[in-house]
Amino acid sequence: MQAFDPKTLAQDPTSVRFEPGPTEDKLILSMGPQHPSTHGVLRILLELDGEYIVRAEPVLGYIHRMHEWMGEQKTYFQFMPNMGRVDYLHAMAWNWAYAGSVERLAGIEVPERAEYIRVAVTELNRISSHLLWWGAYLLDLGAFTPIMYAFDDREFLLDILQAVTGSRLTYSYFTFGGVYSDVPGDFAPRCLAFVRQLRSRLPMYRDLVTDNVILRGRCEGIGEMDVELARRYGATGPVIRGSGAPVDTRRAEPYGVYSRFEFPIPAYPQGDAMARYMVRMDELETSCSIIEQAVTNLPEGPIAAKVPKTLKPPKGEACYAVEGARGKILVHVRSDGGPKPYRVKLRAPGFSNLSVFCELARGTLLADAVSILGSLDLVIPEIDR
Repeated sequence: MQAFDPKTLAQDPTSVRFEPGPTEDKLILSMGPQHPSTHGVLRILLELDGEYIVRAEPVLGYIHRMHEWMGEQKTYFQFMPNMGRVDYLHAMAWNWAYAGSVERLAGIEVPERAEYIRVAVTELNRISSHLLWWGAYLLDLGAFTPIMYAFDDREFLLDILQAVTGSRLTYSYFTFGGVYSDVPGDFAPRCLAFVRQLRSRLPMYRDLVTDNVILRGRCEGIGEMDVELARRYGATGPVIRGSGAPVDTRRAEPYGVYSRFEFPIPAYPQGDAMARYMVRMDELETSCSIIEQAVTNLPEGPIAAKVPKTLKPPKGEACYAVEGARGKILVHVRSDGGPKPYRVKLRAPGFSNLSVFCELARGTLLADAVSILGSLDLVIPEIDR
């Protein structure tokens, strides 16, 4: 509509003409922040042409916590509990990334037993994250039953982690030089029992959900992304492996004792939501295999190195990368020689994986946006300043 003067319009209503333009029929829709799909922490501004998405713009900041800033106001030890809040679904991976960066900075050697324990609990936590994603994703797509099975298995797993750490979700179990406490005497038998139970459930998961024609219809050919697009946006984890690239930090940049274990890196070339789904389902078996190897070969010995109560790493900086459930986690710490980090930088895979949604959603139906968004497995950590 052309600009007009209200006085002119009152005197001569025919003086203003409405001319349809290229955006005349577009609708602006706010998707989130609420359940389902955006889970209370993300809003996506959608521009629609009918039921098709023309543009998608993520809006963040609904639970802004400023973790990086807090890391520079606390001592090295005091900041560790924050790691359980950056990604509450795979807190162990963030524990490891922060502990590893400080250990590298301070030259701290981790005992072998502690390294095996770290692997075991991190993989248990990876499974719990994937199970919650599986149930929540299907709930977003309209299926209620699977989340009940997912949480049944997950409760068994959380009982094990609670016995080890004292927590069920936001873990703060790692310390600089190892772990805070040793695992209980029945840790290995309980882990092996859980692995057997989960493996017995996986065929049922496949029959109930994976091979279901409704899920296939909602996921196959939806949100297709080739590997070049994934790399351009910095996507990692199951997102890029669902585009055919078998990239995994546990193999590409081995840390801890992962180099001692045999395990496949699942990857699917289709690049759609179904491929990303299949990667995570295969990773349940991969993590089971790693857990078996870790607890079966768990060595004796100390669980932590001797570290001063007031840690003052020498001046310098260090980075440490870990493979989280959502992709590559990177923690960068800079020291000025004092008891607090001079700078802390956290690289959360959720940000890059979310950014690619803008490309994937363009031209798709509104109903498919839910499937695409869920296939990215987003946990939105507000970590910057």
